[in-house]
Amino acid sequence: MNIVDRRSFLRTSALGAAGALLTVSVSAQEREKTTKKAVLRRTLGKTGLQLPVVSMGVMRADNPGLVRAALAAGMVHLDTAHGYQEGKNEEMLGQVLTEYPRESFVIASKVPPESGDGKAAVQGWLAKVDMSLRRLQMDHVDILYLHAIKTRADTLAPSMLEALQLARESGRARFVGVSTHKNEPEVIDAAIESGVYDVVLTSVNFKQDHYLEVKKAIERAARAGIGIVGMKTMAGGFLDKAKKQPLNCKAALKFVLQDENVCTTIPGITSFEQLAENASVNEDLTMSDEEKAGLVSGRLEGGLYCQGCEHCVAGCPKQLPIPDMMRAYMYTYGYRDLALAQTVFRTLGISGNPCDGCSSCGAQCVKGFDVAERIADVSRVSSIPTEFLS
Repeated sequence: MNIVDRRSFLRTSALGAAGALLTVSVSAQEREKTTKKAVLRRTLGKTGLQLPVVSMGVMRADNPGLVRAALAAGMVHLDTAHGYQEGKNEEMLGQVLTEYPRESFVIASKVPPESGDGKAAVQGWLAKVDMSLRRLQMDHVDILYLHAIKTRADTLAPSMLEALQLARESGRARFVGVSTHKNEPEVIDAAIESGVYDVVLTSVNFKQDHYLEVKKAIERAARAGIGIVGMKTMAGGFLDKAKKQPLNCKAALKFVLQDENVCTTIPGITSFEQLAENASVNEDLTMSDEEKAGLVSGRLEGGLYCQGCEHCVAGCPKQLPIPDMMRAYMYTYGYRDLALAQTVFRTLGISGNPCDGCSSCGAQCVKGFDVAERIADVSRVSSIPTEFLS
């Protein structure tokens, strides 16, 4: 056989082998199509974005492989923030997402409000946005949130509304939104009133005493064309600080998603097991009797989740920001994320146990939490050297 014939033979053989492999691959793909259900998607208000009903909260994730697996599972919406992991969360995402076409995913980030008002506040906030974009290695995010807002006044702060509009007009963000952990109906209604916000990211879960109020506010926002993203859907994930009583997380997600006005949810995912569990909800929102029963019993337990009602604050002689400290408690004992809890304390300007010096505690929790005991427990994270938490 001469060289030309040999090359022809090898080329023909290679094509034949490739054809055989292609046939096997196509057959496998066809079998997968018949067994795997399509990812459920909803439209995010007037943005027109089509998102899976369960997306990925990247807040505590540090494994690039987990992000890749989430994208492969159809979780194309990724949620991060300027302050997560001291900026390392955005950096990790930026490195991973260089591997993907920009139009193949939807990314959201969040920047807390800048103190003060006027031009300095606007420029300061936009400078943080620009820092986030550099970390993400992108020229824009799809959704940019004003982060962790608690009141109508802060939702409508003129300097922040101006900054959000400039971010959108300058192309730094396609859409702008507001995120809220407490006083959710007040913040949602203010977002509607503003005429500026495209999206609201809100706490919503089965353990909220005011869930029906939140649900009605969500409905009002949806009628106004505002897209709704749900967070804190799993209410801490556990009923006890020892993490021996887990919530049924699939049931908690399904509960929130029974409301079709909620476009998507962003549960924090830190393991492949969690990813598989959450991804399965993207295929079926039907709740079993067992799941319903689990939510009923879970609601009766105090758990780790603070709904931010502020009932406790009235009885505190120091008027401490107790709901924020209870959120740090959930981060510590539910998420095992001491760095995030410490960030909350640093933001509040609190170090050590702020309850020291009080002989008794007048702060009464509607859920029965021992407020003073929990603050004493979680305030210890404020004194841990930061390098030990990295």
